[in-house]
Amino acid sequence: METKIPPPWGNDWQLAPPPEPKPPREKAKPPGNPAWVKGMKSPNPAGRKPGSTAQTILLKRMLENADGIVDMLISKAMEGDTNSASLILSRIMPSIKAQAQKVAFDFDHTAPASQQVEQVIAAIADGTVPADIGRQIIDAISSLSAIRVGEQLEARIEALEAASNGRA
Repeated sequence: METKIPPPWGNDWQLAPPPEPKPPREKAKPPGNPAWVKGMKSPNPAGRKPGSTAQTILLKRMLENADGIVDMLISKAMEGDTNSASLILSRIMPSIKAQAQKVAFDFDHTAPASQQVEQVIAAIADGTVPADIGRQIIDAISSLSAIRVGEQLEARIEALEAASNGRA
């Protein structure tokens, strides 16, 4: 007894009609004189005057008023406006960048990498090295050991190639 029951939403389903074609768009009209066509003599042979754009005019106005703006900022900063003061200070003083503090602890740079990491962990445990600085030192040790492994592998490959060339 296998009867197929169609879903209720499929009873009145029909194909959608195709979309109506859009009317062709008119070409955008170019700026300027519509009576002028390519090949005619230019109505403005000298071209645009230098410095006549809105941006150039605005820049000139800003430069003319720059001294007044700076004087106003300084006077507001002297009155106690913290925004003006911070704007002035951000322009005249370099921003302070975070630097890691210097640490001193017993460290044997000739020891294997695993012992060097153990020395750093011991210094972190003793409290002579902060944990974040210790992490940076451990990362530097692991980077250096990866470089050393690559160099040793390269030297071994060169030695094997030299030995195989001597046999052939």
